Amino acid sequence: MSAAGKPKANGASGARPASGFEAEAFLEMMAVERGASQNTLDAYRRDLDDASGHFAGRGLSLKSADTEAIRGYVAALAAEGLAESSRARRLSALRQFYRFLYTEGHRGDDPTGPIEGAKKKRPLPKVMSEAEVDRLLDLAAAEAANEALSAPARLRAARLHALVEMLYATGLRVSELVALPRSVLRRTGEAIIVRGKGGKERMVPIGEAAGDAIRRFAEVAKTTGRKPAGDERFLFPAESETGHLTRQAFARDLKALAARAGIPAAKISPHVLRHAFASHLLKHGADLRAVQELLGHSDISTTQIYTHVLEERLIRLVTDHHPLSPASRD
Repeated sequence: MSAAGKPKANGASGARPASGFEAEAFLEMMAVERGASQNTLDAYRRDLDDASGHFAGRGLSLKSADTEAIRGYVAALAAEGLAESSRARRLSALRQFYRFLYTEGHRGDDPTGPIEGAKKKRPLPKVMSEAEVDRLLDLAAAEAANEALSAPARLRAARLHALVEMLYATGLRVSELVALPRSVLRRTGEAIIVRGKGGKERMVPIGEAAGDAIRRFAEVAKTTGRKPAGDERFLFPAESETGHLTRQAFARDLKALAARAGIPAAKISPHVLRHAFASHLLKHGADLRAVQELLGHSDISTTQIYTHVLEERLIRLVTDHHPLSPASRD
């Protein structure tokens, strides 16, 4: 049975322990030494559990599986119709796990060494046009300013407007956005320090429009007498386990806003708006290294998915300004 269909045990993350002491030691190493997020750890745990279940059906443990057993597992995933990208991710998890076992002396070999996995193709990110983003922001602002709404609806509209403005203005990860501290209210129009993946901190400027939307959200909460429920430490508090608005709730509200703006809901997500932030900055002349810093990418190769934007800009630069180009001769 796939790990996704197995029951979960009690725990901080809600996931049941991965099979075996070695798997737990591997996950602890990923958390402590590499700063892996809880979402990343949960994904590794699911992948290891799924492989463990496959091997157990063949009389093997996760620790003792050999190269042929792992090849058989990858082949079984393909036979089930699992996408190439998902197969590549699971094989990557196993490679890191067995490399850890070998390094720590739990095994005398790395059984994944001889296995050639299909290279995961990195698709171009979905990008909204500037006109689409403008429509989204204009509608969010109009709904937030609608005084005919009930007090709860006005508060929700003001919150959504602040979230959308902040996301497009900063390019934050959605997990970083919903967990912003309330102290951001004192720094609107300036720059804030954001704690990202692996606990790394970076400075992110807040634009004027985003700052105004945040202040209006706070004012609506005060004037309507409807203080958002949740932990008062957060800018976007909510009654959830975390004390702040969940990523899922924001994604749902964002898709609904897009649909009202005439933008297909399937075309938008918080991550798509983050991509729009990066792509539009590069389109207007921003440096790739600066965008890397703003996005919180530790490796420039991650940011290089946006090189198609740079290529378009360079082609346009030559076309418009080279002395031999038709445009320069007009």
